[in-house]
Amino acid sequence: MIAKLAWKNIWFKPLNTILSILLLTASVAIITVLILVEKQFEEKYQSNLDGVDLVLGAQGSPLQLVLSSVYHVDDPTGNISYDSAKVWMQHPYVKKAIPLAFGDNYLGYKIVGTTTDYLEKYQAKFTDGKPFDKNFEVVVGSDVAEKLNLKIGDTFKGTHGSAAEGEVHEHGEYKVVGILSKTGKVLDNLILSNIPSVWQMHHEEPLAEEEHIHSDSCRHEHDHEDMTIDEPEMEVTAVLIEFRNKMGVMLWPRLIAQNTKMQAALPTYQMNRLFDLFGVGLNALKYLAFGIMLISGISIFIALFTTLKERKAEFALLRVNGAKRYQLLIVVLLESMLLCVVGYLFGTLLGRAGLVLLSKASESDFKLGFNPLEIIWEKESWLFGLTLLVGLLAALIPAVKAYTLNISKSLSNA
Repeated sequence: MIAKLAWKNIWFKPLNTILSILLLTASVAIITVLILVEKQFEEKYQSNLDGVDLVLGAQGSPLQLVLSSVYHVDDPTGNISYDSAKVWMQHPYVKKAIPLAFGDNYLGYKIVGTTTDYLEKYQAKFTDGKPFDKNFEVVVGSDVAEKLNLKIGDTFKGTHGSAAEGEVHEHGEYKVVGILSKTGKVLDNLILSNIPSVWQMHHEEPLAEEEHIHSDSCRHEHDHEDMTIDEPEMEVTAVLIEFRNKMGVMLWPRLIAQNTKMQAALPTYQMNRLFDLFGVGLNALKYLAFGIMLISGISIFIALFTTLKERKAEFALLRVNGAKRYQLLIVVLLESMLLCVVGYLFGTLLGRAGLVLLSKASESDFKLGFNPLEIIWEKESWLFGLTLLVGLLAALIPAVKAYTLNISKSLSNA
């Protein structure tokens, strides 16, 4: 009965009610998006970084090297000599070294030349097929297979560079031999081959056999021409290194900078720098959302306080008909709480709708998606509690005034 009365009362002045709900919805939506993005981005950041202590690559921006080699969201800084890199890959400090060779894409999805160690690093499992073995055999990530409708046995031609609109390599075809299950990591958006495939695709291009198309039928005739991982004077784009001895993390960046034409970037350090930069923007958005929530609380307070004067006769009549003082206090508090609950529900829904749009844009530009259906109970419960607290504080003074209402004076002034 009291809840029904409170619900009817909040629509006594609908414009004030709608304004309060809109402000609460906006603040809750912004905070919800920030909570989900921050948590999911950190998870993706950490899961892709596991097993990578250092990235070896061409000189340039170390952050660009990490973003391009670990997260595949930027262009590489250049190529390095594979012979020079192998000297460091075979160092006693190194537990595992995974070379990466970039150069082509297929409809915007990067083709990465690497070894099967890269699949093991992400604990990849196959939904169909097997790992690449021969040149021009590829394994595709789950998102690539789903969005491009690729199946085992399909063939396609790579496009030079990272842009889908680049020059197509007409002289060679890749063949799909494996499809990976979803990992939630960068692997889902990559096409993987062995490194000699990348070398051969670019090495053969200027040769006279311009019309030559690689296929199963012709590859048998030209197996002797296939390049191998032991080719001299070849290049790779980067090497992901996991140390057996963590002293390498401290020593290698300086040693490599002093003794080679390469650079060694520490991904943890570079990503922490990036998060520090992002953190300023995220904190600004949080402060903005909390500011809007504060304004919403003030709006609820003003609405309750002003309508209280107009409703004194109504409350006095309720008291005459048997209502207790505490029941009037509860009615006013419930009005504010109901506004907060409605604002919170709309805010969480609006926040997740916004995350869907953000995820689509992020997937298009960075192949990085977010899950709007995830519920982070700990932080979202905290947000719900904060929303109710704002409503409670906003209604406190009007509720006390309703509790201390003078019945005879109110009725005489009515």
